Amino acid sequence: MGKSKYLFISLLLILSVVLTACNVSSTTDEESDEVTITYWQYSFPAKVEEINRLIEKFEKENPNIKVEAQDFPREDFTQKVAAALNAGQGPDLINLYYGWLPQYVENGYLQEIPESFKTTEEIDNYYTPMVQSSKVNGKYYALPTAVRSLALFWNKELFEKAGLDPNNPPKTWDELIEYSEKITIRKENGQLEQEGFAWEANGQGAHVFREILLRQWGVEEPISADGKTIQWNKNSGGSEAFKYWLNMTKEHKIGEQNFLESYRTAFLAGKAGIMIDGSFNLASLKEEAGFEWGVGNIPLKEEGGVEANFGSFWTHGIAAGVEGKKLEASLKFLEFITSEETQSEWVYNVGELPAAASFANDEKLVNDEIYGPFVKGLENSYATFFVDETKERDSFLNYIDKILLNDAPIDKTFEELIKDQQNIRDEYFGK
Repeated sequence: MGKSKYLFISLLLILSVVLTACNVSSTTDEESDEVTITYWQYSFPAKVEEINRLIEKFEKENPNIKVEAQDFPREDFTQKVAAALNAGQGPDLINLYYGWLPQYVENGYLQEIPESFKTTEEIDNYYTPMVQSSKVNGKYYALPTAVRSLALFWNKELFEKAGLDPNNPPKTWDELIEYSEKITIRKENGQLEQEGFAWEANGQGAHVFREILLRQWGVEEPISADGKTIQWNKNSGGSEAFKYWLNMTKEHKIGEQNFLESYRTAFLAGKAGIMIDGSFNLASLKEEAGFEWGVGNIPLKEEGGVEANFGSFWTHGIAAGVEGKKLEASLKFLEFITSEETQSEWVYNVGELPAAASFANDEKLVNDEIYGPFVKGLENSYATFFVDETKERDSFLNYIDKILLNDAPIDKTFEELIKDQQNIRDEYFGK
């Protein structure tokens, strides 16, 4: 073999080594570009399933980003987040109830949504107005995919058995009481066997009182615009609404707190004729209810009266301290799960309504016999500004128990409740 051939082979070997080295370097660079982020949420089955589906879709579109999702029971969620973040082992993204935001921000768990990602004005314009209630000190720390409103659910079979029109739900609260009295069944000893209305204070009941009944009875602004003052007793309508609501169970006895453990369980079991609940319950109803049911608008004080609804949402925030590639990846995932495309899929897979303002006039949703009442409800929905949602909820329930369990006077207890709620706000704003 001539020298030229040896030289040619040697060059080929050198070139092969160089190319191999380049490939190794390239692979190493690609691997170093990969980033893993963690997303924590509470254990709501429909949402967990949908988030897993969305993560799979996101990772296909972004092969260098891996998203690890973990869910926890709602009652343990905030404690888990606090413990993990304080130990430096928390998630990068957190899905949290909007009412928890002030406490999360105060405790330093979240970072602001960067202006380079979306300005405050852009967020205001993108979302339905109720989302603005999630601002803390005028700034956004989290963004939602979906929002919720309430509607009336009724069991058509129980209506028919009670001699009521199964296709005609109550339009006013007086009608609701009237219909519920016909549906309610008690044993000879007075024990409730079937309730006409799934009355409760622990689920949506407190929201119904605060944001719906108070407004319908003339308290136009239950909490002052700056969030500092409880105004439930601004006029006599407040105490009248409180009495009316409580007397559904005390006087009319159409339902009881904790009947069959919870209002939702009672309705799903076919043991409650009417309930007020959110669109998020649609998935479980479709799967578990063994009877025909309908969805209607929230009742009014009187026909043509004030329309009001309660709006709420879960929202996604980025943990404080997340930076660099993890922050870039987290923002990319946040943009994906809050996009209009994701929202349009979320409504039918989870049951929550799109949060973007652009969906307000979506004809398909507006005219849907199931989703339509919820969309209509968004027109007059108010999201309560909580300073400490847990404390405020526990306070409310404690005073309701005084009335229902200890027969405390309604008027006096109402004033005590307001003072306690006000103290919680004074403590927060005093800091």
